[in-house]
Amino acid sequence: MLIRSSKKSDVASSEITSESVYMRRREFIGSAAGIGLAAASPVMLAAPTRSDLIASAAKTAYGNDEKLTPFKSVTSYNNFYEFGTEKKDPKKYAHTLTTDPWSVEVEGFAERTGKLALEDVLKGETFEERIYRLRCVEGWSMVIPWVGFPLANLIKRLQPTSQAKYVAFETLYRPEEMRGQKSVFSSIEWPYVEGLRMDEAMHPLTMLAVGVYGKPLPNQNGAPLRLVVPWKYGFKSIKSIVKIRFTDERPLTSWERSAPSEYGFYSNVNPGVDHPRWSQKTERRLPSGFLSVNRIDSVMFNGYGEEVAPLYAGMDLTKNF
Repeated sequence: MLIRSSKKSDVASSEITSESVYMRRREFIGSAAGIGLAAASPVMLAAPTRSDLIASAAKTAYGNDEKLTPFKSVTSYNNFYEFGTEKKDPKKYAHTLTTDPWSVEVEGFAERTGKLALEDVLKGETFEERIYRLRCVEGWSMVIPWVGFPLANLIKRLQPTSQAKYVAFETLYRPEEMRGQKSVFSSIEWPYVEGLRMDEAMHPLTMLAVGVYGKPLPNQNGAPLRLVVPWKYGFKSIKSIVKIRFTDERPLTSWERSAPSEYGFYSNVNPGVDHPRWSQKTERRLPSGFLSVNRIDSVMFNGYGEEVAPLYAGMDLTKNF
């Protein structure tokens, strides 16, 4: 089933103030005026916390016709190799990760570079809830209500130069808290690196997520800041981001470095290109049990073809996998 993005004629989500935030502001202004604070006192309403903003995110039209994967499945069946290779490892071990304070280093061809505190990354953004599918290369998928904002918003603020053709992202490297980074059995060279072409990064569907199900991201889901690129396989949606680099050369991503015959740079969902060890033609939509396997056909670009297919016009997607 195709999930369509909002059209240009729609009211921009950034122009929508959620009812809960609006009512809090009205209540404050009313009470302040009643006791003479509005004009005569420097007392100000405390800024909403990140949790408040996530909980009050404006709900968009994305994916509203999809059945959501239960919160329990979304937060307990994960790939986050920094904590282990089993699907239950992230929930079991990710509590060791310290996410506050958090900062993101910006490097490369941009006017604004340097270290940004997480609050500076999020400053001025209006969060929105988008229901996106997540399709994993191993053959399972979920439908998740992510909370975040378009990556393009941040990129515009960082002002990349004309030399920037790609955006590379890097996950936290902290082996004392991320046990998988100490494993001698890992085939990944840490820290984890992913990348997008600039036009992919600027596409309206690409988002930076800070929450899920109206709550801040749990550690196992990539707290406090992760990428979500809904038309690509899940490993492209890098978690716990600490570095963004604008580059003129295509970055060598972690899985591409680890197994280049199995994982390409583009990583678009393409049921016509099998993984060397399994078919990509179908997927198991979670929750799915032993006696009731919820298996469905996979769809090109994970169902977002109408929006993103023009990005790859003229490309051979069997070679550029």
